[in-house]
Amino acid sequence: MENKTSGGVSRMKKQPVPALIETGSGHTRSLWKRLLAQKHLQTMALLGVAWMIIFNYIPMYGMIIAFKEYNIVKSIAEAPWVGLQHFRELYEDEDLRYVIKNTLGISLIKLLIGFPLPIIFALFLNEVRSIRYKKAIQTISYLPHFLSWVVLGGILATWLADVGIINNILLALNLIDKPISYLAEPSYFWTIVISSDIWKELGWSAIIYLAAIAGVSPEMYEAATIDGAGRFQKMWYVTLPAIRGTISILFILAVSGVLNSNFDQILVLRNSLNDSASNVIDYYIYYTGIVTSRFSYSMAVTLIKSVIALILLLIANQVTKKINDTSLF
Repeated sequence: MENKTSGGVSRMKKQPVPALIETGSGHTRSLWKRLLAQKHLQTMALLGVAWMIIFNYIPMYGMIIAFKEYNIVKSIAEAPWVGLQHFRELYEDEDLRYVIKNTLGISLIKLLIGFPLPIIFALFLNEVRSIRYKKAIQTISYLPHFLSWVVLGGILATWLADVGIINNILLALNLIDKPISYLAEPSYFWTIVISSDIWKELGWSAIIYLAAIAGVSPEMYEAATIDGAGRFQKMWYVTLPAIRGTISILFILAVSGVLNSNFDQILVLRNSLNDSASNVIDYYIYYTGIVTSRFSYSMAVTLIKSVIALILLLIANQVTKKINDTSLF
């Protein structure tokens, strides 16, 4: 539309402001309609958000005690500031060296062995044609996940005792001459922790990969079959490339948690005899903070651990982004 001015020059009329308002309000009404239609799902999501805020974000205020001399007599606000004193103590702490060694040793071996095993398990389980046999394997492999480490720790302590089933089998096979107290020997602790963690979480960790494999198009397998590919070739050239995005995301999360050593498991299986191999960062934080009441020092260790975990997350994210263009952000 044109509007003639006194000078004969035509000008385009601007879009009326009310029209923009109506468009915006239309989107708003549409959004509210969708939210109302999904009210049950949104309520569930809001409960999760509320849980995260209450138990993950609000407690972050307490991190300032890493820079204070806190005790239970005074509040966090009343505690005096000491700056980086606790971080200097952390740097000078000789015990922290073997604590870091144990943590990295257990976590890196878990990452190298425990991360690819669920992928391999899911690949082979996907090739099982018998539905009944497949369900039986899934049930058996998932079951340990639903047992707490308190229960599994008691079972392992019984199996690994001097008169336990492990020693009885090894003695019957003449593989050892006398019973071994496995949980009393530091040299066996890492093997026990890593193998028991894999046993507990193998089936459960494979669920995500099985779900990703289920989304692979059957036409890709049919094309591979026409080209003469066998089962292992299909796994390598079809299945693995199709789920590499899922593998990359889980790898990033696994790398970011490399300083976590499964506190529940360590607490149940450790004792004073295997302390040299079982004292990891999570237990060290618990011991210094709760047992010895060095709250500020333990918070300083926790803060450093969180910063390192964030750095590892960013590095792993960038590496996977460059390799296969998959990342968290």
